[in-house]
Amino acid sequence: MQRIAYRAIGLEIVSIVISCSLLGQSPVKSDTHSGPTAAGATAFQPSYEPLTGKPHDDHFVIGKDDILTINVWKEPDVSRSLPVRSDGRISLPLVGEVQAAGLTPLQLEQSIVSRLRDYITEPEVTVMVQQINSEKFNILGQVARPGSYSLTVATTVLDAIAAAGGFRDFAKKKGIYILRQNINGGESRIPFNYKDVIRGKNPQQNIKLEPRDTVVVP
Repeated sequence: MQRIAYRAIGLEIVSIVISCSLLGQSPVKSDTHSGPTAAGATAFQPSYEPLTGKPHDDHFVIGKDDILTINVWKEPDVSRSLPVRSDGRISLPLVGEVQAAGLTPLQLEQSIVSRLRDYITEPEVTVMVQQINSEKFNILGQVARPGSYSLTVATTVLDAIAAAGGFRDFAKKKGIYILRQNINGGESRIPFNYKDVIRGKNPQQNIKLEPRDTVVVP
């Protein structure tokens, strides 16, 4: 009988210890509210929300051969990437033919929105320039391949000469110059002495070319 009593007392003690241990634990809370996240974290935003308050660069002007990405919210059949044709226009479902060259991305967005209002309530349109092919420079004179080249990446005068295949035999390498159009409509003549530049003299002459610059190699 004493053994049974001791066992009963032992079981009661174990039960009390387990109960105290469980009471000491804090309950797990399920954080289902939409309050602020931890410092430095960014709250998840559903990918299907419309784009609002988009920043725009209203200085770049779309040109021929540029590739545009046009996104119309919730309208995948209208959204697409496409080049600006040689006539400066693009074609979209519901929108039809629309002039793109000569407009900024923001102006083209507004043009597309105005046409889509006949078919879509409050259309959300984003126009991005995926690839710039319209900005070009020219190189003329005593080079292997004179002509017009795209400024798809930063290009210096030396880069331009290399892209054109280098000099011909009788090129005047000390008399090269760059013609650059000014804002007021005039033209600046910037000298470039190839022999000095490759020797490390006057490296500042190896300028980055701008759209519509013309490199002349006499």
